[in-house]
Amino acid sequence: MRHTPGVPPLCVTQDAAADELLGRDPLALLLGMLLDQQFPMERAFAGPRLLADRMGVDTLSAADLAAADPEQVVTWFRGPPAVHRYPGSMAARTQAVCRLVVDRYGGRAEGLWAGVPDGATLRERIGELPGFGAQKARILVALLGKQYGVTPPGWREAAGDYGRQGARRSVADVTGPESLAEVRAGKQEAKRAARAAAAS
Repeated sequence: MRHTPGVPPLCVTQDAAADELLGRDPLALLLGMLLDQQFPMERAFAGPRLLADRMGVDTLSAADLAAADPEQVVTWFRGPPAVHRYPGSMAARTQAVCRLVVDRYGGRAEGLWAGVPDGATLRERIGELPGFGAQKARILVALLGKQYGVTPPGWREAAGDYGRQGARRSVADVTGPESLAEVRAGKQEAKRAARAAAAS
């Protein structure tokens, strides 16, 4: 995995070791995106580092996670600290993602985007992963395009509003504490607007 020239490495966790793993391990990035649900963004993306530490490895292996005893994976997720607020269900979902990566991409998470012909195909592939709905697929397309140099034709269109230059909508736009605060403020404003619309 490589970063886009001139763009700082992903800096969402505010933890150097966790961000370093995200920058060099495509599976860690994929699992961080999976965990970014009903959980603070920076803690979700720090989860792969916690998981690797508990497994005693420096790089995560889809094959090892897919083949691990499910109860052991739940134990790794429980901590403390917990890798996610729902350790049982997220441990199972992590194994499901890893099994698909093994079955379809030879255990290499980057197989999702390596040689992909266009953004729509990339979004479709990501959307086939367990736990990746339409919104999460668009965000990951944007993250790969903006920060990792994965820019097949039409990737911005495939990412929707998350792909816009200068947007502050998701983890795709986080490059440090300031942009993290901007993204968080934008999400809170969107939630307030949604609540107001529902109440009217």
